[in-house]
Amino acid sequence: MRATNGRAMKAKGSAFERAVVEYLRAHGFPYAERYYGAGRHGDRGDIAGVVGWTVEAKACRTFELAGWADEANRERDAASSRYAAVVVRRPRRPIQDAYVVLSLATWAELLGEDRP
Repeated sequence: MRATNGRAMKAKGSAFERAVVEYLRAHGFPYAERYYGAGRHGDRGDIAGVVGWTVEAKACRTFELAGWADEANRERDAASSRYAAVVVRRPRRPIQDAYVVLSLATWAELLGEDRP
């Protein structure tokens, strides 16, 4: 189903956010929930309850990774989170196949946490 108007696109985005929350809850993040108030001043991302992270969820036909990453980083700063990530829906694929986009700096920091 292609979302072509504003209402359909919002419904598609909301459904994807719910799917991300459901997946996170089933995989060790019981407090994950949709963060209401997206798009407002001081927006803190789409998904709350993942400690230390600002999570932005995107279910769009075209990818705009740079803009989405910038948005997630602004929201991370507003939320005073440590990390920011964008969860991107893969068309016609199950939720577990979604992409998670984060900066190289964030990834290197995460990799460094596992080193002795």
